[in-house]
Amino acid sequence: MKNRLLAVTENAKRKHTKLFCAFLTLGYPSLKVTENLIEKFEGAGVDIVELGFPFSDPLADGPTIQASSEYALKRGVKMEDAFQMTRRLRKKGVRIPIVFFTYFNPVFHFGSERFVTRAKQAGFDGVIIPDLPPDEESGFQRKCRKENFAQIFLIAPTTSLARAAKIANKSQGFIYYVSLRGVTGARKALPSDVEKQLGELRKITAKPLLVGFGVSRPEQARNLCRFSDGVIVGSALIEELKHAKGNPSRVLPFVRKMARAIKG
Repeated sequence: MKNRLLAVTENAKRKHTKLFCAFLTLGYPSLKVTENLIEKFEGAGVDIVELGFPFSDPLADGPTIQASSEYALKRGVKMEDAFQMTRRLRKKGVRIPIVFFTYFNPVFHFGSERFVTRAKQAGFDGVIIPDLPPDEESGFQRKCRKENFAQIFLIAPTTSLARAAKIANKSQGFIYYVSLRGVTGARKALPSDVEKQLGELRKITAKPLLVGFGVSRPEQARNLCRFSDGVIVGSALIEELKHAKGNPSRVLPFVRKMARAIKG
């Protein structure tokens, strides 16, 4: 079976449509809410789900996602919960690509090759590991390729073009462009050089460029989609969940507004 993530990104490129990737922290505010939202995302305009595994010592997450991770960890969320949830969603017929976001520490302790096998079997389509560069853990990369399990890599504003070309060559599905020099978190304004930076990246890769870190409002997403292939919304969505006290029906209007802004 073709990888769902690759199918979605290739279809978007062929049809010249933009991609909306939505981030959720597994188990925030509960496993039931996470599963319910993913199930509803397909009809709300989300193209890709980035499911964040809660970790106690993150490098890239800002205060909002850190708080959601701490909340989930205190409630005993485990990696097995991610696998079981995704397996249930696939049995229900949910087809949206789901990407596992984590740091390498949990993967290493679980067993890196075992992780790929279990995640693939459960119905995940790929993985994002911010602290695992593409020139490390070649065995893990080989396992991902063997299992048709996409590895998505990040490129930052401080990445040289030579380094970016190497990263882009390894990234599958899309390239995660980090818009900020810092951690995740909703921002009132994004850096003015994003358009220029993406223009430079266009010269070295034809792969989809999705912008994450700091996207908090529909107008920001609409503006970014003028020169990117889509956006990733994380902290703003977690904030909506917090204000909605975990009620999915109160979060979906925000998701739909973002989807309309992204897709025009």
